[in-house]
Amino acid sequence: MGNKYSCISSRDDRRPISDISPPLPVSHITLKSHRSYPSLSKSFSSNESLHEKAHSRTDGDPCSYSFPPPLSLPVISTLPPPSLLRPSLPAYIPQAQLRSLGEQAALAYSDFLHAYPEYHNTWIIDTLRRSDFARLDRVGETYVDYMGGAQHPECLVRAHGDFLTQSIMGNTHSVSNSSRLSSECAEEARKMVLSFFQAPTGYTVIFTANATGALKLVGEAFPFREDSAFVLGADSHNSVHGIREFAARRSAKVHYIPSTPTGGFEPSVAKDILRSNRPVSTSTPSLFALTGQSNISNSKNSLSILRHASSLEYYTLLDAAALAPTSVISLTETPVDAMAVSFYKMFGYPTGVGALIVKESFLATLERPWFAGGTVNVVQVPGTLVTRAHKLHEQFEDGTVNYLTLSAVTDGLRFLSAYLPFLPLRLSCLMHSLTSSMAELRHDTNGMPVIKILSRLPSRRLRSIGEQSDTGSTVSFVILSPTGDMIPNSFIEHVATMYNISLRTGCMCNPGGASALLDIQQVMESLCDGATLRDVETRVGQELGVVRVSLGLGSDWGDVWRVIQLLQGFGDERRRTAWWDAWAQVPIGQAV
Repeated sequence: MGNKYSCISSRDDRRPISDISPPLPVSHITLKSHRSYPSLSKSFSSNESLHEKAHSRTDGDPCSYSFPPPLSLPVISTLPPPSLLRPSLPAYIPQAQLRSLGEQAALAYSDFLHAYPEYHNTWIIDTLRRSDFARLDRVGETYVDYMGGAQHPECLVRAHGDFLTQSIMGNTHSVSNSSRLSSECAEEARKMVLSFFQAPTGYTVIFTANATGALKLVGEAFPFREDSAFVLGADSHNSVHGIREFAARRSAKVHYIPSTPTGGFEPSVAKDILRSNRPVSTSTPSLFALTGQSNISNSKNSLSILRHASSLEYYTLLDAAALAPTSVISLTETPVDAMAVSFYKMFGYPTGVGALIVKESFLATLERPWFAGGTVNVVQVPGTLVTRAHKLHEQFEDGTVNYLTLSAVTDGLRFLSAYLPFLPLRLSCLMHSLTSSMAELRHDTNGMPVIKILSRLPSRRLRSIGEQSDTGSTVSFVILSPTGDMIPNSFIEHVATMYNISLRTGCMCNPGGASALLDIQQVMESLCDGATLRDVETRVGQELGVVRVSLGLGSDWGDVWRVIQLLQGFGDERRRTAWWDAWAQVPIGQAV
């Protein structure tokens, strides 16, 4: 929340819950088992595999690499941090030895593995945590804001750094050797994006700064007319809502699909709204924008609605920024006209690069409002003649693409392709454990619930690799006082930061989803021009927003454990009061 209690701790003042590292699996892994993923064998951009740059080879086999041995892991019990013992805790230590540790964390992890034995099948990501995300445990930060941005794998950064130090790169708008190398990297990245999303012939890739930039490209160039319609879900990111400005300027009608109390929409309601506002003819192009996964409500909308919209002559746009990091998307099975993604949300590095994956036939219908360097072939000056670039994607890539980072996009997609099959199962285990533990938390004074979960929960538990969840891996909630009142989010952020937990509070740039979860749609509907966040908070009588915990590629059981330990503290009257007293003494606007 951007109000008085902004909390950014200095490193010296931070008080970790503990230094606990997540339980670890076996100490070595060979990539020989991943020959089905060519991404791990060779990369044009790095000229070596990612893991070859990150780890030493164990033998002459180019696909065999040694990972660091297991770390010794301390365990925690309660807040504030207790004196710690540091037993070694490999992931699959025999149960008898696990019981002999006698520590609360060890017992809790044993119970977790007993309740979720399928978690064993994702041990390769535990190895990844140890090899490429070890800094999380080394620094002592519990990162649970993957919906905001993924953590970067260290091997990806090393591979890219090595490539840059050995390569001479130049502006792609030339034919020199350095420019040719940059152009080849860009084209390889384009092909890798199409391959990763299983795009059939007829699709191309336009590189943008992020998913927002990709969505804007469509919005500003879509040929809205007076009788056109723009249909979208209320539970969407502001970057999708913003397209309505382009529609309104061309006198098109905007129609919202209402959100359910837990986000997303009812398919039958969506179909009715699409049908009643369908294009009257091909001369009145209309657009349907779908949020694949909500960044606040955790709901996934069925992608089948895109086919239905297409059958009604809508052009279709998919915001996949929240969906792509942990879900398999096939454009062969779901041939949407255009899809927007941000790569930093998928694999953390690089930032500042996104993409619009789009049908060339759809691009041909768009009407760009301007031209820039790189998008044209001939410009008459003075005069009005403009000849656009020959390749369609070049007509939409304004200026020079971020050519130094595109090789990292190629490697990042290859990296993610190896681990994506395991993610839904792993996150299903962690999500069920997290939410069930949250639901059990009670205040020590009167037994009232500490947590009210607002976001959508998964309807089923995954049991095997390859299954896909019907929700994401995000939990949005509020923390309640013993009397049932909402505890201020700014206070929660203060305490979480104090204990080195990176979570997020607020409305997550999704006002429609937030208002549905918080049941304040009527307040939203009654807003007047010029309304501010403070005005809305005055109307509802409390800080606006939720607490969001989101899991991703680098998450493990230890992260969930530490979050639960923190949340338990809000149910402890003595501890909560001490936190509150310290928070209340922080001057307005001062970082602590």
